[in-house]
Amino acid sequence: MATTSDEDFKRQGNMYFHNKQFPQAIECYTNAIKKNASVPTYYNNRALCYLKLKKYDNVASDSRRAIEIDASCVKGYYFLGQALYEQGKYDEAVNALKKAFQLARQQKFNVGDDITNILRMAKRKRWNELEQKRIRAQSDLYAYLKKLMFDDKERKIKNCKSDDSVAVADVNKMYDSYSDQLENIFRKVDEKHQKREVPDYLCGKISFDLMKDPVITPSGITYDRKDIEEHLLRVGHFDPVTRSELVPSQLISNLSMKDVLEAFITENPWVEGSDW
Repeated sequence: MATTSDEDFKRQGNMYFHNKQFPQAIECYTNAIKKNASVPTYYNNRALCYLKLKKYDNVASDSRRAIEIDASCVKGYYFLGQALYEQGKYDEAVNALKKAFQLARQQKFNVGDDITNILRMAKRKRWNELEQKRIRAQSDLYAYLKKLMFDDKERKIKNCKSDDSVAVADVNKMYDSYSDQLENIFRKVDEKHQKREVPDYLCGKISFDLMKDPVITPSGITYDRKDIEEHLLRVGHFDPVTRSELVPSQLISNLSMKDVLEAFITENPWVEGSDW
């Protein structure tokens, strides 16, 4: 009787996967791994099954193993990024998804908008998380300063003579003035931070960061010059989105977009020092 090979188990697993029988598919891929633990595809396939079952720890474990075997494994980084995103580890998710996107470009691996969509969501979640931390820290600082001012007021009032109502009134007046100034300062800070979000159309389609020198291709796609020139140099002479032939001399500065970017930065000076 012929022994079932790791490839046989993989094929069986694929069949179960297509029928949405994920536990059975996992068992088959596990058997394939037992037969041959050096094939990253088996770990990726099992990771995808775990992803469907929302077992994100297992997804991360299998994805990392696939990456250990093959450091250029696009799916390994992609599945790892998805798992980390679902676990709320947005910083790690962004790093994994960026790596997946870079490898996909280098290998001309067509993943459509799958990686870019979840990468944008991860960056936005990460930004929101940082904003919440900033808001909490700001609130704590405000409460701390208010208490210091109140304690200082109480101490000064105690030092006033009991019958010196004018001195007490002066202390209260000074406290009210300082309190109003403090509230105005924090209110202005809040106003500056109310719209701390970078629109997608201002971000490069390769790095997903705010563009600095936007250029447009004959296909009508706008990229950040640094990113598209690096792509043309390292990956190939084609447009990453349309796949049409492209050479550096065809890149034209997108002056309209540059004006929009400059206006946005002027209105939102915080953006230059941030990795949103």
